[in-house]
Amino acid sequence: MTSTAPARLDTDWPPPPFRAPLPAVTGADGVRRFHGLSYATSPGYRPRLLDVHVPPGRRPVPAVVWIHGGGWLEGDRRYPPPTVPVELLHGTVLGAGLALVTVDYRHSLEAPFPAQLHDVKAAVRYVRRYAGVLGVDPERIGAWGESAGGHLAALAGLVHADVHGSGLEGREGVPDGDSGVRAVVDWYGVSDIEPLLGRPLPALPGPPDAPPYPHPFEALLGGPAAERRDRARAASPVTYAADAAPPPFLLVHGREDQVVPYSQSEALARALTAAGGEVTLRPVEGADHIFLGSSEVPAVVAESVGFLRRRLTA
Repeated sequence: MTSTAPARLDTDWPPPPFRAPLPAVTGADGVRRFHGLSYATSPGYRPRLLDVHVPPGRRPVPAVVWIHGGGWLEGDRRYPPPTVPVELLHGTVLGAGLALVTVDYRHSLEAPFPAQLHDVKAAVRYVRRYAGVLGVDPERIGAWGESAGGHLAALAGLVHADVHGSGLEGREGVPDGDSGVRAVVDWYGVSDIEPLLGRPLPALPGPPDAPPYPHPFEALLGGPAAERRDRARAASPVTYAADAAPPPFLLVHGREDQVVPYSQSEALARALTAAGGEVTLRPVEGADHIFLGSSEVPAVVAESVGFLRRRLTA
């Protein structure tokens, strides 16, 4: 396959907007791993990176794009939440015959919304551009995220350039191509920001003299939430649920979530159902945010991967 990306030269100037994949490293388990691929670069920001893990085999496989949480303020593509061992997440996805793509995106103090959505969409376009090199099927890509990543996964499934214009699509990285996904798993993501703007956040542990933690919504919206209600609506998945035929959704949420109320997933489920979409809302009884307090995490991971496998291999 002939690369259409800019030449990979250290002397390139200005820096290219993305870099073609370096060769995979194949482990003893037969899994091919592409580490630290630069899917988008722009002046003033760190390169946005993704990793791709592809199960053994010669035929292209469906791919799952994993989007980490962290209140849009922190987080890392390499680490799931502490309640989900990385071996469990990676092993379950790869064991189902799916490729796993883990992505970083700009945090909200680097750039406010919609930069995070622009990056996720750029990552999907990049995977499609290099599907032949990566060994994935470009027509079978799903999105899965937790917390802030669940919110971004939902937006990736609902926001379409041909319906909503280029403002939410962005032109980071690979500038053209399809950024849509065929299925979405959203773990306890925010779906409607406006009702949460005046809600106090739970107390965070830390030393008493520590500087105040940035307010996630104010950081995401680029200013005091009360002054950014239009942007709050633009950043809410429920805003787009009825605009185009939504892909199948699985929403998983702890009933006792003290950070993102369970009612947020209920609201998205209602909006998707009203739009004629296929949606499953799966409560996790007794679970707080990131499924704290629950023994169901392995079952929830298995259900989420099973949902994606069925929708991406149908």
